[in-house]
Amino acid sequence: MVHRPRRLRKNPLVREMVAETRLSKDMFIYPYFIVPGKNVIHPLEAMPGISHFSEDTLLKDVEKGLKLGVNKIMLFGVGDEKSDDAASAYHDHSLVPSAVRLLKKNFGEDLYVVTDVCVCSYTTHGHCGIMKDDYVQNDPTVEVIAKMGLAHAEAGADMLAPSDMMDGRISAMRHLLDGQGFVNTAIMSHATKFASAYYGPFREAADCAPSKGDRKAYQMDFRNGNEALREALLDESEGADVLMVKPALAYLDVMHNLKQHTDLPIACYNVSGEYSMVKAAAEKGWIDEQKVVMETMHAFARAGASIITTYHIRDMVEKNWL
Repeated sequence: MVHRPRRLRKNPLVREMVAETRLSKDMFIYPYFIVPGKNVIHPLEAMPGISHFSEDTLLKDVEKGLKLGVNKIMLFGVGDEKSDDAASAYHDHSLVPSAVRLLKKNFGEDLYVVTDVCVCSYTTHGHCGIMKDDYVQNDPTVEVIAKMGLAHAEAGADMLAPSDMMDGRISAMRHLLDGQGFVNTAIMSHATKFASAYYGPFREAADCAPSKGDRKAYQMDFRNGNEALREALLDESEGADVLMVKPALAYLDVMHNLKQHTDLPIACYNVSGEYSMVKAAAEKGWIDEQKVVMETMHAFARAGASIITTYHIRDMVEKNWL
């Protein structure tokens, strides 16, 4: 035989030499959930190893992460005042802007802060927009999302991650940011966020389960790959700097297809359900957690993601899996 591909799989040295996909700590973003109060560390039952943090405990945990090389985080606010118009989402004293200011005061450019921009945790009904006649209204929601992004930018956020899936919100946010002088604040669009059952545990974490109905009128239909590409390329044309696919594990094909059609960085969000399934199976002894996690992360990178938001990253660095 002339062709023997196994020659390059003979031992670990040659396998490492020819590996096509490699991971580094620089690729990963770690999500945090911020709640009101002081000295709060409240473990989330549905997401083992993940907790709610108040600002003071967040500061300490971020510092621990920085020492391990986890220098990129994403912030979600949980527990601000809820209203029909989601007004607290863009107040400068709400949880996320307050936490951003504190983090930037203490860590400056050593920490890259991404903020989730969505109103689901700030509305009385739990939907990602302003409701009228039991339907989420697009354009009024876009106005709120843009103002929320501006409040985060004014507090010092490095990157905004709008996750609402309203039409036109990237353009509105970009124009408002630029008009206020925040031309260097990046936007990582949840460009293809699917209406997925994988978000289940997150709803405990973010206190944002819809009180009625579902999110299928604005989040993506998981049957539609071509529509996903169209959504992402529209966000690119509106000024997004990074395009995210969410969830990640069931949408590797979407990531790969998007990678073929854009020069922008591709991000993915390894969501709560994906994380909790691994944790639950590992607790039962049904899988090897380390091997499954690392195989999954390589799959994301192989599909085209150069940025991975995952709850696993602290385990990965603390336990030297990378």
